Amino acid sequence: MSRLIFPPVSVADESGLIGIGGHATVENLLEAYRQGIFPWPWSAEYLAWFSPPERAVLFFDNLHVGRSLKKFLNKDPFHFAINKNFNAVIHSCAAATNRKKQHGTWITDEMINGYIALYHAGFATSYETYHGDTLVGGLYGVRLGHYFSGESMFYHEENASKAALVFAVSHLQAEAVTWMDCQVMTDTTKQFGATDIERKYFLKLLQQSL
Repeated sequence: MSRLIFPPVSVADESGLIGIGGHATVENLLEAYRQGIFPWPWSAEYLAWFSPPERAVLFFDNLHVGRSLKKFLNKDPFHFAINKNFNAVIHSCAAATNRKKQHGTWITDEMINGYIALYHAGFATSYETYHGDTLVGGLYGVRLGHYFSGESMFYHEENASKAALVFAVSHLQAEAVTWMDCQVMTDTTKQFGATDIERKYFLKLLQQSL
């Protein structure tokens, strides 16, 4: 498979689309993330690459954990792990059907294989929520230096994915990471305090973090 050469993000259209084609190989994914670009399948056959004009990010100093969630987490209903079962996390994210306004999943078989390969190469991480020995929630993302991009979340029990996010932030902060790339704003990330910033500001943050 040939390695992709991405054009400058300044040529992206108004939606942030910068190109269509190629494959989710480790080389292509790393090249994309280092330039502020992320993949999103255009269809089952074509992979699209985006760098939107506004980027959703969560600055950890602005993390907001709601009162009811804090009360829930104070009961210690879960325990957590990192990279205990990355494959199960990404497959669970792909199978999730509880996302509002979303039909199906963008996590295709190619994306799954690509991010699993990225994990084995040392550039992807899963934060996992367990109830007893059962995986009940989690999230996975891309980690490059002090940059972390949250890719997707899932839950099988109430608050399990949100608990994984709080755990992820705590762990990342301990490793001197100060913010998370959320890519596109969702109701959940907005509740946690994420904000949209201009692409040029995002790219500066990215380069500093890399």
